[in-house]
Amino acid sequence: MTTRIPADLLDAVRYFADPIVCRQFLADARWPNGVTCPRLGCGNKEVWFIKTRGIWRCKRCLKQFSVKVGSIFEDSPLGLDKWLPAVWLLTAATKGYSSHRLAHALSVTQKTAWFMLHRIRLAMRRGNFEAPLSGEVEGDTTGVGGKERNKHLSKRLHRGTGNTGKAIVFGLLARHGQVRAKSVPSERAETLQAEIRRNVESGAILYTDQAAAFRGLNQEYAHEVINHAEEYVRGNVHTNSIESFWAQFKRTIYGTHHFVMPWQLDRYLDNATFRFNYRTVSDGERFRLACAQTDGRRLTWKELTK
Repeated sequence: MTTRIPADLLDAVRYFADPIVCRQFLADARWPNGVTCPRLGCGNKEVWFIKTRGIWRCKRCLKQFSVKVGSIFEDSPLGLDKWLPAVWLLTAATKGYSSHRLAHALSVTQKTAWFMLHRIRLAMRRGNFEAPLSGEVEGDTTGVGGKERNKHLSKRLHRGTGNTGKAIVFGLLARHGQVRAKSVPSERAETLQAEIRRNVESGAILYTDQAAAFRGLNQEYAHEVINHAEEYVRGNVHTNSIESFWAQFKRTIYGTHHFVMPWQLDRYLDNATFRFNYRTVSDGERFRLACAQTDGRRLTWKELTK
């Protein structure tokens, strides 16, 4: 059977109503070079298909497996006819998709929809061996959380502004390229500069604000600083691109989800960076890429809620 990429959400719902189509589409996305045994330590390509049950059996380890095994869908009682449209919704939504809306759309509980969305976000996480960013790169931090003045007096950490009491997120954006973002424990120099050296190629042009944490990078990068107390743009020197990404990400948090636990913030960042990095492709191609990244990724309820 030859599968295709649906053109839009309505086409996806109709197309994935057939469980055989769902199975074949996910198998093609996960194993473009042929079905491979997903059992840990096996990886054998010599398998045979049990047509009456819709599963495969490995000729080496002799274990049976479905298309869900070894992916974010493993052990889920829901069929792929609900899972795949859910992946489509999350990859296509510019400002994310809430668990309440997904529960209503798929006729599942909010708890189930919340678990589904976190598993899909795990599939959007970028790999660990990507090439460092090069060219012109912007770096910036932002705080995610409520304002101190809106908290109860007994819970306020101080009466000023800034990122005190908020979760700190650090991001790097290559102009006309990719963005990488993650939560960090602090805005100290050793934390931020370690992330820069890990993700930015030596010799690249680095643009940051005047924060003290970015001092001392001139020996490894062509470091340009913009002082936001005086100006926001000086020729090519600015951090407007990464700040635009922060603005969109915060609209996702405050407008769609309203509240995010700090230890789960990175999953929402994975979702936002995935959509941004594949912003130039169609919704269908972005959906296919997300399905291809479900292989080898597993998230249990215990891991999610510990």
